[in-house]
Amino acid sequence: MSAYLPTLKQLQYLIALKEQGHFGRAAESCFVTQSTLSAGIRELETLIGTTLVERTRRVVRFTQLGDRIVEKAYRVLREAEELAAIAQAAGKPLSGDLRMSVIPTIAPFLLPRLLPHLRREKPELKLYLREETSAAAVESLRHGHVDCVLMALPFATGEVEQAHLFDDRLFVAFPRDDPRDPPSTIDPDMIDETRLLLLEDGHCLKDHALAACNRPELRAEATMMGTSLHTLVQMVDNGLGLTLLPEMAIKGGILEHTNIAARPLQSEHAAREIALVWRKGSPREKEFRMLAEILQHLAQQEG
Repeated sequence: MSAYLPTLKQLQYLIALKEQGHFGRAAESCFVTQSTLSAGIRELETLIGTTLVERTRRVVRFTQLGDRIVEKAYRVLREAEELAAIAQAAGKPLSGDLRMSVIPTIAPFLLPRLLPHLRREKPELKLYLREETSAAAVESLRHGHVDCVLMALPFATGEVEQAHLFDDRLFVAFPRDDPRDPPSTIDPDMIDETRLLLLEDGHCLKDHALAACNRPELRAEATMMGTSLHTLVQMVDNGLGLTLLPEMAIKGGILEHTNIAARPLQSEHAAREIALVWRKGSPREKEFRMLAEILQHLAQQEG
């Protein structure tokens, strides 16, 4: 075997530079000086025998080969991390570090209720949480920045494994004084598309809501401007329209101290699937399935 192989540290520096697009910020993210990071990347280029990064005063531009090597570097680092995970999984499962992304329409409503229970059941588990949209979370999973993702399906996740936790029903939320307030459920045909407020692009709940209503004109007419469910609730509470909320947000108290009523949406797909997702072939699959069972059980208890 050649003694002149790239080091993991050099690959980490290269990835950091790609993600940050700036030598100073990349060095900060790696907790090294800029000169150390720059020297590490130059050593890597010397080893490979070609330029990976074009350096100018204002721009850091990766060559075509540099981009290809970054993609491979992600995979190499991910495999290196999984070497340690194999030993950990063979020892005491669900102990040590675990990095999990959670989407914004789940994190503030489910985690405060579940995490205290999880800490009691698995006190040796160090769960590091990262809140990001579904697309960003899937990308973080692919690049090895996180080990698993707590998210809502359906969503294009690529090659992953998943465990179903529970279904989260969708509700229509509107001002209490609305004269069209029905006694029980709301049919999609009853929704006024000119008053519908939804999350802006990037939030999968918007697509789940539109799919549940199955009315193509809603996508064209609805106002998509909410940056969070709390923002949408404030808009509805101020008489600006109506919106769709997941049941977990309502159980989490998002409508407390508001003048908003909520009724279940009555349609064939009026729910989103909450699932735990991880990389296909991960050596920690048994741990993730154990975690999924715990989360599912705790959600049922809370339900």
